[in-house]
Amino acid sequence: MSTPAPGPYTETHTAAPVPAPYSESRPLPPYRALFAVDAKDFTGLPAVQHGPVSRLIPELVDQALGQAGLHALRDSKRFPANTGDGVVFGFEPALLPFVLWPFLDVLDDVLGSYNKQSVGPRIRLRASVHLGPLPDADGNGTARNDTHRLLDSRPVKAILTAASEQVTHLAAIISQRVHEDVVLGGYTGLHPDRCVEVPATVDGKDFAQRAWLYVPSPSGNLVQAGVRPREESAPQPGTPDGPGSDRERAGRSGTHYSGNTQHVREGAAVMGNVEGGITYTGGSSTYHGTNQHWGSGDNVAGDKRTGDTGGSR
Repeated sequence: MSTPAPGPYTETHTAAPVPAPYSESRPLPPYRALFAVDAKDFTGLPAVQHGPVSRLIPELVDQALGQAGLHALRDSKRFPANTGDGVVFGFEPALLPFVLWPFLDVLDDVLGSYNKQSVGPRIRLRASVHLGPLPDADGNGTARNDTHRLLDSRPVKAILTAASEQVTHLAAIISQRVHEDVVLGGYTGLHPDRCVEVPATVDGKDFAQRAWLYVPSPSGNLVQAGVRPREESAPQPGTPDGPGSDRERAGRSGTHYSGNTQHVREGAAVMGNVEGGITYTGGSSTYHGTNQHWGSGDNVAGDKRTGDTGGSR
């Protein structure tokens, strides 16, 4: 009796079993930092531009990594992937302080320079930075999923939409874990007062996390709300690539914020030195004090006072 030839669905090897959670203890995958970006309005581009823009984004990111002195990170990314409208990759958590500063600022500069010189579509990016245990083999896990959810969250989308496309080229959202360990820990040149706390939620997804927004070059409504021009910020020594690296030579101005506190219950807020903060709670808006508290909505700026009787907002 002859053996039938293998068909298209004949199993020729034993697939790796899917592990059952909570059934036994297993080694924890190594902690990896994650960085992801995607382009604003990518799907609105003509189809003929999708391929070139998709290839351009990782080139601009790598250019910024080099200019920030992060050559080792650029050349040793873990599980890198081109997502079509962006990129995502893992890296050693020890480099997180340098990714937050100066890399985010340098990437903003690189995008700005490109947008000024290019006759093609403007490249404006949302970025997310996160941390968690992930296998190097494929980088799949909750931390990676959350990195993409942060990237798609309402606050970072709203803040980039509200800003001027001529000035603001990058808006970044930093996870609570990274903010607590790296920013509040004092390991990075990014000051805590330059970040704004927001609730990161994604429409249609069961996702809600505390996160922090950072906009290297605020504009539009952000400036109207009181963000002052950036002041010169001295570069820090001790870069990953040693003294005299590109990062030390890339000392650039940094936005100055004077410690105003902001609390956002829903949507996105603005940051900076606000001369008389804003309280926005849905039906009415008031203007007082130096702190900012948002109840709902995406962005509020300027002198606001409305009531519940149909006044405009």
